Amino acid sequence: MRALLTIAAVLALFGGGTAVAEPGCTPAACEVGHAADSDAAATAGSTAQDAAGGSTAQHPADGSTATGAARTADGDEGVEAAGAVEGEAGRGSGRFDVVRRGWADAVLRNGTPAEVGLDPKPIGMALERVQNFTRPSAGGHPLFAGAVTLLVHDGVITNVDAAGWALRYADAAGAELPVDQRVAMTPDTIFDVASISKLFTSIAVMRQVELGRVEIGRPVARYLPEFSVNGKAGITVEQLLTHTSGLPSWLPLWSDYPDVPARVKAVMDVAPRSTPGSAYLYSDLNLITLGLLAERVSGKPLDVLVREDVTGPLGLRDTGYRPPRSELHRIAATEFQGARGLVRGEVHDENAWSLGGVAGHAGVFSTARDLAVLGQAILNGGRYGDVRVLRPRTVELMLTNFTQRFPGNAHGLGFELDQRWYMGALASAATAGHTGFTGTSLVLDPMSGSIAVLLTNRVHPNRDRGSVNPARQAVADGLARALAVRPRWGDSAWTADAPNGTLTTAALPAGTGRQTVDFSVFVDLETSDRLVVQASADGRTWRDLRVLSGHGKRRWERVRLVGEPAAHYRWLFVRGTGLAGRGVYVDGVRVSDRSGVLLDAERDPTALRANGWHATDR
Repeated sequence: MRALLTIAAVLALFGGGTAVAEPGCTPAACEVGHAADSDAAATAGSTAQDAAGGSTAQHPADGSTATGAARTADGDEGVEAAGAVEGEAGRGSGRFDVVRRGWADAVLRNGTPAEVGLDPKPIGMALERVQNFTRPSAGGHPLFAGAVTLLVHDGVITNVDAAGWALRYADAAGAELPVDQRVAMTPDTIFDVASISKLFTSIAVMRQVELGRVEIGRPVARYLPEFSVNGKAGITVEQLLTHTSGLPSWLPLWSDYPDVPARVKAVMDVAPRSTPGSAYLYSDLNLITLGLLAERVSGKPLDVLVREDVTGPLGLRDTGYRPPRSELHRIAATEFQGARGLVRGEVHDENAWSLGGVAGHAGVFSTARDLAVLGQAILNGGRYGDVRVLRPRTVELMLTNFTQRFPGNAHGLGFELDQRWYMGALASAATAGHTGFTGTSLVLDPMSGSIAVLLTNRVHPNRDRGSVNPARQAVADGLARALAVRPRWGDSAWTADAPNGTLTTAALPAGTGRQTVDFSVFVDLETSDRLVVQASADGRTWRDLRVLSGHGKRRWERVRLVGEPAAHYRWLFVRGTGLAGRGVYVDGVRVSDRSGVLLDAERDPTALRANGWHATDR
């Protein structure tokens, strides 16, 4: 049976372990009255490697020996309390280092960052970056004409910001309209969300699964017999939903085929580019086919299905296909497209347009708030208020990584997973979302109960002005950094803020025998970043003891290293070339040997020298 990483497994806490002595006290005198840190640093989501000839670490998960357990007052070994690393759904925490269990149960309301424990400064900086992208750059034009950003934490809409223009340009070359002829972006501007439409199609298909009309493991040809030609007889519904069907990414339906029947036939007739199930290849044709499948098994057009099963029950009044002309004044303009002229109020995607404006891969228009409601319904396990649009098990499957064989392309049944290129520091194995070619993105973070929506009209006046990914990353990073990583000991912890920054112990007094270094660490790094723990006999030549890396685990860990005596220890942050994660934190540093405690940074903060690190309370 194929092993699947379910959302329940992702959100479950990684296994316990033996607690170590609390900084500031000896093992005999220390009462573990609160949670100690877990020692399972070698579990999924982060990696820890001992250098050859280095030290022995306290990591039962990797087969090494745990020693020096802390004991409570009555002599029993203390273990970490789950409440220290786990939050309850629906309760405000403002924490990045608290992992939620279960589904949320929230209906969106307006509020402020402060009331749900968020730091408004990183959010303000992110919103300023988005606003700056709407202003002319060194290239002479903005990255995009306008944008709406919406952030949610614990069911509270903490920020909605509109910047720039919904309509700005007079032609494809970028001649600007007079200011009095432009249309300003507003919080309720309606956008062509492009491939975010794929989520609506996926939900519609999964509703048919719930109704017993579709089985995801069955061949698509069972429901669309005409699809079986040219080597596609074995392609399953699951493979379409996860982009592992082998179908090509695109066909020029709008230009190479004369009418809708011919275009649909072209999709049914297309041959796979690779053996189904052997590779990941993102394809519009997968979702076009799924839209046709949903129509066939339900007997209803796709737009009707989406309205009846999704947008209607959720009250998404501004979401759907082919918006009425009466709403044109609220709709963000997209591209000038040849004979079509300025595309505004019609789907931008040429293939969706050529299929009548309703297609499985594109065609949906929506607002930031409507997408946030959809996102909250997913975080709630398919329910919003008194309305249920999906069963919890169905949502779990949609957020399950079915593509573990294809690293870097994690995908559920419709949702993309763990994509740092637009999820930024919110990325984790549980983080879900989607983007759209018009410059849109939706990020759902079940681990913190957060949502980030960024809608831009980056294809106005044309599609040649560069990637919107820097704005997507800025928004997600801003929300991630607004969430706190609280110190594990005392009122502050150390965090790296510069490449090659070091946190170094003062010279240690001469002791007796092998030394033990205990410290708490929080690691959420991009794949090329790492934290290296090193030792030195003279403060000049260093040897590696352990390398810590990885992301998405979102919990403090207690690390114990036992090795030959050293005069100094240090923590070296090595910054890679990729996108930054939430960062690395070190707390509760303690060095001891058989003679006793040699250094306790909680008792004496001056025992650590920081270069490119700083103390923080979040």
